[in-house]
Amino acid sequence: MDEEGYCMIGRMMVALWEIEGCREFAALIPEVRTNLVYAREKAVSREDVLAIDGRITGVDGFPRAAGRVKFGASSHMARLVLELRRLDPSVRAGIDFAWTPPLSRWLDGYCRERGWVFSAIDRHGEPEEIREAEGASMPWKAAEAVRAAGGRVPKVFYETGAVGKEPVSVLVGRDPVEVAGEACGIARKYHGPR
Repeated sequence: MDEEGYCMIGRMMVALWEIEGCREFAALIPEVRTNLVYAREKAVSREDVLAIDGRITGVDGFPRAAGRVKFGASSHMARLVLELRRLDPSVRAGIDFAWTPPLSRWLDGYCRERGWVFSAIDRHGEPEEIREAEGASMPWKAAEAVRAAGGRVPKVFYETGAVGKEPVSVLVGRDPVEVAGEACGIARKYHGPR
């Protein structure tokens, strides 16, 4: 393990501590569970991306990591962050969470208040040849999120469901501590008193 890796693990542990202490985030964990990822500065493959082995699930009403923080533990979120980094190298971290139409409408306004870019990926528009090839959809999804955001990498976006695919929301940023804090802010505001 090199110095960057040790520093990254420390940041991920702080971020995980934040998520696990946020009871409200448990209500935003999708059926496929949540993952939190953090890419190396010069990441080229999913082996360069830290994630939670087994993802984050709900236990006794709180989010809990199912396993340890380790490189290569994520496929979907790791590949998504790697693709977004090609378009904006400042993106190094991300978290996925539940999507519903009411949450989506609320997120649209929440993002506007903060000056965050919000967009959507409509999986119904995914070309069939991409949909059917294993692992081919990620470049299309990243490009679609950016296209829907007017050419910018969105801070928050969602992807609609497809056959066998649960719709999820995604929040990205520079660092997992930033992303965890923002995700908990969303959860507390959405599930708190309104």
